[in-house]
Amino acid sequence: MKAINLAEKLASFNEPWTPKIIGELNGQYVKLAKLEGEFVWHQHEHEDEMFLVINGHVDLHFSDKIVALDEGEICIVPRGVEHKPVAKRPASIMLFEPVSTRNTGNAEGGYTVEAAELEEI
Repeated sequence: MKAINLAEKLASFNEPWTPKIIGELNGQYVKLAKLEGEFVWHQHEHEDEMFLVINGHVDLHFSDKIVALDEGEICIVPRGVEHKPVAKRPASIMLFEPVSTRNTGNAEGGYTVEAAELEEI
């Protein structure tokens, strides 16, 4: 057991949309990611996904609404719900997801990082 300093971990990388593992519990990865711009529309067929905004502002787009998240706010996206994160300015988030979760879910593209390829920092 050890303390994990989120500011230090976030300072260790710059690339947006590339989640980094900072811990694991109960079959879930705890991940940090930096966001800037628009991600891809996607869904996770078998996994729920929790977004916690550490700094900045993130809009989670859904087919019927946009959920605006500021620092310290969370949104849990149920499995099977199509969504697209958008950060008009740089933002940092923490994610809680099953270890098998692929960041782009059912979508393919330049942002795709397979679960087995995630970097631990």
